[in-house]
Amino acid sequence: ACHASKGRTGRTEPMFGEAGRAYIYLVYGMHCCLNVVAGPVGHPAAVLIRALEPLQGAGRMDPGSARPPKIASGPGRLTRALRIGLSLNRADLAAPGELFIERGDPVPDAEVLRGPRVGVEYAGTWARKPWWLGVRGSAALSRPFPASRRAGRRGAGGG
Repeated sequence: ACHASKGRTGRTEPMFGEAGRAYIYLVYGMHCCLNVVAGPVGHPAAVLIRALEPLQGAGRMDPGSARPPKIASGPGRLTRALRIGLSLNRADLAAPGELFIERGDPVPDAEVLRGPRVGVEYAGTWARKPWWLGVRGSAALSRPFPASRRAGRRGAGGG
């Protein structure tokens, strides 16, 4: 299900770059998806940011058709709420700028859920990898996790 499975293209080029950069692409011709490049240079890897729960500033977000806490409960809603478009592709997410990620409070291992990947059923065994992570009890989850499972120590930091 990785976009780079067919090789390096103009679209996938950011995934082959430096970790900590944004890889943003358009799905269904209408929704942007935000990914964080996570592999070493030359090895394409990225983590899709599926949702976020606004702790502050929800009033400044573009609500689209949803209000808090569901305002960013899915990859398309998230990018709409934060006004993330293709112009931010390749942004350095570790440096203050128009788009960046700040370190937050750690989530205790017992609160991290793990499930099979979402929306990639066509990917066979790769679709069943437990690489979907979420926070137990978050109202911002894009959909419920199958049978609440905790990620455990290995999965809490994985993607």
